Amino acid sequence: MGDRRPTGAAGPSGGMSGVPASGTGSGAGHGGSGGAAGGAGTRQGAGAPEPAGSAGGAEGPQPTGRRLAALLDLPGLAAPQPQAVHGGDPSYGPSAPDGATARMPGGGPAEEPAQRLDLLPAPERLAALDLLHRHTERLARARGLAATLTTLLDSGAELLGADRALLVPVARESGENHLPFDRAAVTGPAGAPALDAAADLATDPATGRPVEPVGAVHGLAGAGWQDHAGHGPMVGLRLDHAAIGALETVPVEHGPFAGLLRSGARPRQLLHADLAAEPGLVPRFREVAAGLGLAACFALPLATDAEGPLAAAVWFYPEPRQPTDLQQELARRFTAFAAPLLAGRLAAERGQRATEALRRGLLPDHLPYLPGLRLAVRWLPAGLEHSAGSDWYDAITLPDGSVGLTVGSVSGDGPGAGPASATAAASAMGRIRAALRAYAVLEGEDPVSVLGDLELLLKTTEPARTATAVYACLDPQERRITLAGAGHCPPVLVTRYGANFVETSLSAPLGMLSCWEAPGVELNVERGDLLLLYTEGLARRLGPTLHAGQARLRKAAADAPRELRHDPDALCAHLVGHCLGTAPETVETTDDLVLLAARFD
Repeated sequence: MGDRRPTGAAGPSGGMSGVPASGTGSGAGHGGSGGAAGGAGTRQGAGAPEPAGSAGGAEGPQPTGRRLAALLDLPGLAAPQPQAVHGGDPSYGPSAPDGATARMPGGGPAEEPAQRLDLLPAPERLAALDLLHRHTERLARARGLAATLTTLLDSGAELLGADRALLVPVARESGENHLPFDRAAVTGPAGAPALDAAADLATDPATGRPVEPVGAVHGLAGAGWQDHAGHGPMVGLRLDHAAIGALETVPVEHGPFAGLLRSGARPRQLLHADLAAEPGLVPRFREVAAGLGLAACFALPLATDAEGPLAAAVWFYPEPRQPTDLQQELARRFTAFAAPLLAGRLAAERGQRATEALRRGLLPDHLPYLPGLRLAVRWLPAGLEHSAGSDWYDAITLPDGSVGLTVGSVSGDGPGAGPASATAAASAMGRIRAALRAYAVLEGEDPVSVLGDLELLLKTTEPARTATAVYACLDPQERRITLAGAGHCPPVLVTRYGANFVETSLSAPLGMLSCWEAPGVELNVERGDLLLLYTEGLARRLGPTLHAGQARLRKAAADAPRELRHDPDALCAHLVGHCLGTAPETVETTDDLVLLAARFD
C-alpha cells in the first residue's frame, strides 16, 4: 500500500509534519526556529523550557502557549498536571503503552502524567497547540451528526498520521444513544469537506427511503436496534462495507477497541504497534487485520461524565508503527473535546428523529380502498431545519360512499416566521387537518362549504397563520369530481388526450381576507382518468419559478408512458423521480413535497 498520509501525518522518522518530535538533542536552531531537534534538551541561542511552577509561570506573565491553551479551554493544558501514580494492567499486555490502562477508582480514566506539551519549548508548544486548535475548530464547525463523525475520524487521522479509521458506538438496549446510522464508509480523501448526510440525502421515489451519495454516511437505522456483537452500527473512514463487516466479526473484548466501551473501568487508550507480531491477540483479529492490510492501530474512548461511554474511535496504519508521544497526547485532547460535542449532536439527532416521527404520525398511515377508485401518494418532508411550513394530505371516506381528497400547506406564525417555526407549523398542520376531516364528514359533498368553515376556524383559533388548500369530492360510481381551492396550486387532470389544469387558483389563501369566497368546480371524467393534487414544494423543485414548475409537472404527466398512467402509484414514482432528477441545484428544499393521485377504474 502506498504512502497515503494526509497533511500533518507522520514523516519517515515517525514525527508529525508541522509538530517536531520530542526528545533530547542540541539542535543548532536559533531563537524561535523549530524542527525535529531536541524538544527537552538545550539549544544554542534558546533557553531551556521553563519548568512548571517557575517564576515565569507562577508570578510573572503566563507563557504564550499556556495562554493559548487557556483560550482553548482544554483540561490539563492551561497548567502542568502532577504525574499520576498508577500501575499497568496485565490484561492488556504489551498492546498498551506506559500508563495506557491506568484507571481512577470510580472507573473513569486516570489522571494523566506530566504532559509532553509542557516539556516542549515555547515555539514547538505553540505549533502543537495551533494544530490542535485548527482541528477542534474544524470539528466544532461541522454541521450535523454525519459531518461531525466524518470530521472526527478524519481530523484524528491527520493528528495521528493514520491511514483509515473506525468509530464504534455503544449499544443501548432502548436504542436511546445509538448513532442513527447503519454501517457506513466515508470514502472521500483526507481533508475533503464532510457531507451532511442527514440533511442532503435524496429519497428513492419508489420506496421513500434515502438514497446515499458516494462518500456519505448511510441511512437511518431503526430505533431500538442492537447489534449482535454488543455495539452499535460502525462508521468507517476509507473502509468499505466488506471491511467493516469483517471487523464486526472480531469479538468486542478482543478487538481494536477492547474495553473502551465499558461503562465502568476502561483503559485510557489502546495501542497495537504490530498486529502481525504482537503476542496475545486473538487469531480472528490477526486474520482480519492481515486480510485488510492493517498493520497497527491506536484507539481512544469517547466518553463524558454525564453520558458515560458514547463510542470508541480506532485509527489504523498500513505498516507496523506507533504514534509519537506528542501525537498521542494531541489525539487524546482532541477526543476529550469531541466527546461532549458528539453527545450534543446525538441528543439533537434523537430529538429531530422523534419530532419527524411525530410529524409523520399526524398524517394518514394508509389510504382507503373504494371500488372503482385507486389512490396513491408520495410525501417527502423537508428537514425541520430548512422547512418554513408544513404540508398535509388526506383521503376521507364519506358517508354517501364518495371520498374526500385534500392537500394543503400551513405557514406563518407572526413576526419571525421561518425555518425556526417549522415544528410549530407542523403542530398547526395536525390541528387544521383534523378540523378539515370533521367538516368533510359533515358536508364533504360541498367543497366550498368545507373550505369556508376551515377558514373561519383558522381566523378564530390560528390568527397568525395562513393556509392554502384544495379539497375535492370524488364519486367513483358517477365518475364525478367536485372541488374548490384556496390559493393552492391547481390540480392536474390526466386523460387519454393529455393533461390539463383544473383552475382553482382564483381564490385567496385561508386567513388572508376578512371574508373568504371561492367558486367550486364540477366535472365528469372517464374511466382511466387520473386527478393529481400536489403542493407548492413539488412545483418549485421542477423549475426556477412556481408557474414554470407547474407547467413542467403538467408536461411530465402528459408525456408519461401509457403503462404508468394505468397505475397511480407508478405514476407518482415517475413524477417524483422526474422532479428530483431535474431540480435546479439553486433551489433550496424549504417546502415539503406532496403528490396525491386518484385513478378512476
